[in-house]
Amino acid sequence: MSTDNLEKEGRPPRSAAERILMALKMHGALTSAEVGARLGTTGEAARQQLVKLAEDDLVADERRPSGRGRPAVRWHLTEKGQSRFPDTHAALTVEILRSISDVLGAEALDRIIHAREATTQALYEEAMADCVTLGDRVGKLVELRNAGGYMAAAEEGEDGGLLLVENHCPICAAASFCQGFCRAEKAVFENVLGDGISVERVEHIVGGGRRCTYVIREAS
Repeated sequence: MSTDNLEKEGRPPRSAAERILMALKMHGALTSAEVGARLGTTGEAARQQLVKLAEDDLVADERRPSGRGRPAVRWHLTEKGQSRFPDTHAALTVEILRSISDVLGAEALDRIIHAREATTQALYEEAMADCVTLGDRVGKLVELRNAGGYMAAAEEGEDGGLLLVENHCPICAAASFCQGFCRAEKAVFENVLGDGISVERVEHIVGGGRRCTYVIREAS
């Protein structure tokens, strides 16, 4: 979200440091020049900010070969930096889920996940009622996922399909405890995007990925 949008919503604009962390969260490892371009400043100004963030262990640099000359220096979030985008009430969520599983059994936890899936699917189907094309439905899905804190975006796939990218998982602790949540979310996507549409998860935060990425295409 841009600084202008933050001001329109009555919130103060993000600091340069916060905007850098957000850029690395949304786009992965970047050079200082790439960070500067996204912030509308110079690469050197961005590098100085990145060095300060590195001193606080929020970012780290890595060197990647880039043909001739010195390796390109790219910056990425550390584990501490990732923690600036927290899983909402993570410890309490896991404690409740563990209690349900221990006291009521795994089947009770499955029923809760299925109930959440049904509720989410009904909400999404209602929101997509006026969507005609697959692109329209994916665009609406991005809006819905962003409202839930997933930092989602739609991109063009290499083979003509669409990518649904989620840069953050606000239920990561719950999904790590029980991956039934991830299976249920994927099933919702498949159901609301329509018959003849395949959804393949190719990156998974719970599996160690930087983000969750789904390839969406018409089934052959």
